[in-house]
Amino acid sequence: MSHLKTLIGFLKDRWLLLAAWLILFVLTVLVFWLIPHSPLDWGTVGYLFLMQCVLLVFFLAVSFLAKRRFWQKLTPRSGENLLQNYLQGARSVEEERIERYINQLISEHQELMQQVVGNQEEQKEYIDSWVHEIKVPLAASRLLLHAVEFDIPDDKFILLENELNRIDAYVEQVLYVSRLDSFSKDYLVQEVSIKSVIQPVLRNQANYFIQKNLHYKVVGDDQSILTDEKWLSFIFSQLVSNAVKYTPDNGQLTIQIDKDPQGTYLRLIDTGIGIPPEDLRRIFDKGFTGENGRKTDTHSTGLGLYLAKNLAKELGIELTAASTVGKGTTMTLFFPLLSYYEEIR
Repeated sequence: MSHLKTLIGFLKDRWLLLAAWLILFVLTVLVFWLIPHSPLDWGTVGYLFLMQCVLLVFFLAVSFLAKRRFWQKLTPRSGENLLQNYLQGARSVEEERIERYINQLISEHQELMQQVVGNQEEQKEYIDSWVHEIKVPLAASRLLLHAVEFDIPDDKFILLENELNRIDAYVEQVLYVSRLDSFSKDYLVQEVSIKSVIQPVLRNQANYFIQKNLHYKVVGDDQSILTDEKWLSFIFSQLVSNAVKYTPDNGQLTIQIDKDPQGTYLRLIDTGIGIPPEDLRRIFDKGFTGENGRKTDTHSTGLGLYLAKNLAKELGIELTAASTVGKGTTMTLFFPLLSYYEEIR
């Protein structure tokens, strides 16, 4: 079907040639007719028409085959990017002009892409440098805060410490966003204990648990998994932060660890406000805050779950969400066993 469309397009582009041939044939017949004392032989006319048709079809076929070879160069194969390879092998002046023009576009595109990549690298280096620099005054502020701990009211101390923790969390988000593209250069997969990862995260959220009078419990036996401890810790911290943010005072968080023949499950179950059904399918989109995130007392950035989803994907972890408005949300991290993972691929 594609070859037929190509042929039809080829003939449409040469309608002037076909019209000129038809006019020439009519003029030839007219000349024979106008010759005096020479009766017009329609058999000769038919024979002449047939010969001209054969020559025309032969010419068009040779031209079509030559053009098709060049067109195939302009048609990318599966997985091929035409903007990465220069065209070569032009056989006519027209093809040389097209080839020269396309190669110039490819060259300009590659130069532009190199410039963009260079700018991105510079921006990433600046962000990394800024993140490390900002951590110094953050650490100094934390030390100063603890130095005056007994000179200010407890509620003020907890409030200031929470704000410092929030700033630190936002700084970490910026750092992980900048590292997302270079993930393959910055991870170490090894056998780790799930509880050894989640317990430090829960301790870091202690002030928020106290402030909102939230209770949590860990259910299930500890399990060992193959993953990168640092990146998994960040993923889980984003999930816990979201759960704490959207769970009202006196709520409950349950961390559930399960295992079956397919792999290990780490579930974070909260009794929060839940996610509306129309927002649930978009919560992992970059910058999406949804109805809950637009509330004035939550200050959502729309980056936490986006980072968690993408980092989990890089680690071979499946992150899913289930929620009921007014009852709570369950975030599930599934760690497939290697044999099962290879089998389903």
